[in-house]
Amino acid sequence: MVLKEVVDRFLQHSPVTVMARVALQRALDPEWIDALFERERKSQYTRELLFSTVVDVMASVAVGLHASVHVAARMSESLDVSITALYDKINRTEPDLVRALVKQSAAQLSAVVQSIKARASQAAPGYRVRILDGNHLPATDKRLKVLRGFRGAALPGQSLVVYDPDLDMIVDLIAEEDAHAQERALMSPVLQSAEPGDLWIADRNFSTRTILCGWHRRGSYFIVREHGSNPNPAVLGAAQEVRRLDNGVVYEQAVCIDEDGLQLPLRRIEIRLDHPTEDGDTVIRILTNAPAAEFGATEIANLYRRRWTIETMFQRLESVLKSEVRTLGQPRAALLAFGVAALALNVLSVIAQAVKVAHKLDASEVELSAYYIALAIKTHYQGMMIAVPQPHWVQYDDMSREQLADQLLTFATFVKPKTFRTNKRGPKRTIKPGSVSAKEASRHVSTARVIKNGGIK
Repeated sequence: MVLKEVVDRFLQHSPVTVMARVALQRALDPEWIDALFERERKSQYTRELLFSTVVDVMASVAVGLHASVHVAARMSESLDVSITALYDKINRTEPDLVRALVKQSAAQLSAVVQSIKARASQAAPGYRVRILDGNHLPATDKRLKVLRGFRGAALPGQSLVVYDPDLDMIVDLIAEEDAHAQERALMSPVLQSAEPGDLWIADRNFSTRTILCGWHRRGSYFIVREHGSNPNPAVLGAAQEVRRLDNGVVYEQAVCIDEDGLQLPLRRIEIRLDHPTEDGDTVIRILTNAPAAEFGATEIANLYRRRWTIETMFQRLESVLKSEVRTLGQPRAALLAFGVAALALNVLSVIAQAVKVAHKLDASEVELSAYYIALAIKTHYQGMMIAVPQPHWVQYDDMSREQLADQLLTFATFVKPKTFRTNKRGPKRTIKPGSVSAKEASRHVSTARVIKNGGIK
């Protein structure tokens, strides 16, 4: 009875924390993570330290419960080895294992989200939309001995990220240790994962004959911005004006590319902008093999705009979670941290989706902030885990995805959506950069005197 009262108090005061515990329990189940390690590992092995323990430690850093891996290791009750052994395991985690971790956890969570959003709208009904983009990890601290004499930036690696906008989840991640490797060179596993009926959306970095024809051979469709020099399609007819959008005029043109004997007819959707982009572009050209009967030129242009949702997702990874641990100089360690952060972001997405459905927010103007959800979890999670012992949470282990979805929806009814709403800002003002003399730049003032005098003289 006392324990029930404690749980009820957390549901009343921080229901998202309870939801996070249940969702993390599904995403970080030790049994399947250790089985995944044994199935996917190449050179690593398990002696005393389980891979599930490593992921658990990294997850506590990703969601902000601990400031660093070192602190998380010292605070962990399940770590029975030295901190040196932990770092050795982290530094040797294979990139393919990071990918498998993200894919498998996303598969488990996406099944729950699909049960939550049984009647949700889709970006392209009948198609599995995939947005593809590359992400370079920022420079790390030069803690490695080989880097200490280097004055420039030390880059630990990069990744190709596949994002599902309907689920708002990262569903695949190709981890690469070499930060200078070409993004296009990492495309082979992405193409192999493409399925018939997929709709891939990508920027001009992926506009090559090999990639576009590769998707086509897999039975997938694509909407890709055309590069200035690739794939240089042959023009089959004049561009025809379709209609005006709010930012320009849409044209459509028949074009064709060939690769290894494959003749692939495409449509070029051209948006002639009223105002240039930040890069100075006045025309945006998009290549697609999507059927014209289902996707008109305007629909293609609007779908390509959805590509920017992956940019906002990257911003959430950086600002809401600790996806970039600059103290981890080893490439494999940094990539593991990024992969676990992607897993944690998917957990936040499950929570947000449950709240949206429970409170029918799709029809309202309230947008949930991942930052405030994560902040509530950081504030209350450790206290909850002390107050509510582990045996209480075992009841959620054997739940089916439908049962877990119903449980999360029940918990979500306790959430007050306005507490987690985003703060909308006004239009961004364009400020022209200026320059001042070195003397003016080094000048200092007393803020109190400036306020008293009504401004800087």
